[in-house]
Amino acid sequence: MKTYVITGSTSGIGRALLEEFSQNATVFAGFRNYKYEPILSKMKNVIPFFIDMEKSYTITGAAEFISKKAEKIDTLINAAGCVAAGPVENMPVDKIRRQFEVNTFSHLEFTQKLLPYLAGGKIINISSMASFGIFPFVAPYCASKRALDILFNSLEMETGGRVKVISIKPGVIATPLWGKSVELNKDSIELDKSYKKEMEFLAQNALKNEKKGLPVSEVVKVIKKVDGLQKPKASYTVGKDAFAAQLMSKMPQDLINAFIKLGMKKKFG
Repeated sequence: MKTYVITGSTSGIGRALLEEFSQNATVFAGFRNYKYEPILSKMKNVIPFFIDMEKSYTITGAAEFISKKAEKIDTLINAAGCVAAGPVENMPVDKIRRQFEVNTFSHLEFTQKLLPYLAGGKIINISSMASFGIFPFVAPYCASKRALDILFNSLEMETGGRVKVISIKPGVIATPLWGKSVELNKDSIELDKSYKKEMEFLAQNALKNEKKGLPVSEVVKVIKKVDGLQKPKASYTVGKDAFAAQLMSKMPQDLINAFIKLGMKKKFG
């Protein structure tokens, strides 16, 4: 049986991947809230482990726990994440630091500690179409995903391909991440009077995306295929919107900015 490690395995893409791969493989399933531990423990072939992406000592503890139970890891899937939203002008820098801690630095630290067990295996990062460029009012999220891609791409090159790194860049996917992001960013949505219209639109759009986005199964389908390939590509987009973002990212930055500013002017005046 193959062995997988999945962070963020209690909801959204991570949960769907856990259910898929645990059918025929051993899966170490990362959780942050202890209410999920008994649920995960009852699942066949699943070994739950505690990890809080904001606390380094839990990352160390999780890696030590896994290393004692697994001689080899075939695939590590970094799926945990969150969204920090709001205007850069007013956003506390500590909030931006937290965004990078959860979406970027924690995954790098966890991967570094598990790297000895990943020789010949794969690292699959759940990135985002946001990594292709700047989407207004979610710039920290975009930057954290872009940084994730750059750091891990370098990791593969520097290790001489000892481990294969794949970035999965979904577009809008129907997951609980959207509702969570509204709750997480209440301060910006409710208190930022200078961008009131923009923040209200952002919240409404997030709740709409939670129901009308692409099904999670589409992402799972791509990841399952990628995991089975001997020579997968470095990056995969999922969804027409992600493909459009990829194409747009190839344009000159001034032209990209002009398009986005025009869209904002039409939307908000």
